[in-house]
Order: sequence, then structure tokens, then C-alpha cells
Amino acid sequence: MKGKLDELSIDELQRTLQEAKEELRKERFKRTVSRVENPKKAMQLKKQIARILTLLKEYELGKRSLRSK
Repeated sequence: MKGKLDELSIDELQRTLQEAKEELRKERFKRTVSRVENPKKAMQLKKQIARILTLLKEYELGKRSLRSK
């Protein structure tokens, strides 16, 4: 997933960010209510969210430019 994030547009990154945040919220709820199948999934989601936020900040600061497809 890490390599694929570089290829996404800003709108796609924001959509992916919202989906990851929602999935993390659901995962946290599952963890409090019952046992989870993959306990490391929450940590992976947090890292994915951090990567997306970093990319968005780099676009905002001009350190990264959009690649044309």
C-alpha cells in the first residue's frame, strides 16, 4: 500500500484518509466489544493514516508535485 499512495491524486488521498479513519474507528470499537482477529490491524491503519497525512502536507508545502498519469 505504501507505494500505491504516491500514485494517488489529492482527492483520492483524502477519500482514502476518510476510509482509513472510519475503519480505525470500527476496529477500535470491535476491540472493546469482543476479540479481534488481527490485533495489529489498528497499528497498521494508524501508520497508513500518518503516511497519507504526510503526503498531503508535502503537497500543501510544495515539496511534492502531482505526477501525470
